[in-house]
Amino acid sequence: MSINKTECPDFLNDYIFYLRIVKGRAETTVNEYYLNIRLFLRYILKIKQNIDNPLETVSIKNFPAELLKEITLRDIYDFEFFLAEERHNQAAARARKTAALKSFFHFLHKKANLIENNPALDIEMPSVKRALPKFLSLEESLRLLSSESFENPERDFCIVTLFLNCGMRLNELVSINLSDIDFEERRLLLKGKGNKQRIIYINDACIVALKTYINSRKQPPEEPNALFLSRNKKRISRRRVEQIVEKLLNNTGLGNRGITPHKLRHTAATLMYQHGNVDTLVLKEVLGHANISTTEIYTHLSDQNKKDAAENNPLSHMTRMPKSKNKTSESEEE
Repeated sequence: MSINKTECPDFLNDYIFYLRIVKGRAETTVNEYYLNIRLFLRYILKIKQNIDNPLETVSIKNFPAELLKEITLRDIYDFEFFLAEERHNQAAARARKTAALKSFFHFLHKKANLIENNPALDIEMPSVKRALPKFLSLEESLRLLSSESFENPERDFCIVTLFLNCGMRLNELVSINLSDIDFEERRLLLKGKGNKQRIIYINDACIVALKTYINSRKQPPEEPNALFLSRNKKRISRRRVEQIVEKLLNNTGLGNRGITPHKLRHTAATLMYQHGNVDTLVLKEVLGHANISTTEIYTHLSDQNKKDAAENNPLSHMTRMPKSKNKTSESEEE
C-alpha cells in the first residue's frame, strides 16, 4: 500500500522519512511500521479523548504533538492488552508492533526531540516461541518443478526454479532486472532488506530457466529492464507471484500446507543445508541474513529430522524387556 502523507501528522511523516532515507528500510517494512504506529495513535486518541467512533475511523491527522508527552509505559502495556484481548493478536504479531513502537519513540526522543522521556525504553518484548519453518521435501520439490500445471510455463517455471535453487525473498525476485543477470560469470545481483545488495551464484538449472524465459517473452512497452512481467507487460507484482505459487501447489496436490513463496525460500535453505553440505556461514551469505542466529534455525531443523528418524524406526516401539534368568536351581547346583 502507499502511505497517504496528507492523513499523517507532521511527526509521523518525519518518522516515515527517517525510516526510508536515514535507516534505508525496505518499503514493506516502512508500510508495516506505519500501519502499526497509526493503529497505536488511533488507540491513544480514542482512550485519552474519549472518542466514541470505531477505531478504524479515528483520524490521526491532527494528533496533538503535546499528547505524545503524556504517553506512559502503562499506556503501551494497555495497548498490548488490547491487541491480545480485543484483536486476538498472537505473540509474534504483538512483538512486531512492539518493535515498531520502540523504534518510533526512540525517534521522537533522540532524533526529533519531541519528548523528554522515552516511555518504550524499558518495555519487554512479548515472548515468541520460534517454530521450525515449513518447507517441501526434496521429492515434493521435484514434483512441483515437474508439474504440467504452469499457467505461463516459461515464466512460472523460472520463478519456482529461482525460489527453490537460490532461496531468494519474494521482494528480491520481483525486483530483478535484466541488467542484474551476468550469465558469463553465472551471477545474479539481488536487492535485499533495507536496499542491501548481494551477489549470488546461479547453477545450470537457473541459467537454462532464465534464458528460456527471456527468449520467450516480447519486449515490454513499460519497464523494459524488468525481468518478470505480468500479462500487461509490466513488472510482476508480489501478489501475482503469490497467486502463481498458490495455484501451482494446489494443482500439484501440495496445497493446504501453508506453503508460500517465503516457504519456498525455507525449502531452498533446507535442501542446501541437508543435501548440499553447505556451511552455515556460507548459507548465511546466500540467504542474506544479517545474523548467523537466523540461519542456525536450519541446523536445528536438521536435528529435528534426526530425532524424527529415530522415532520412526520400526523398532522404536519394542519396549518389552526380556525376563531375567533366575538363579541356578538347587537341583542344578547339586
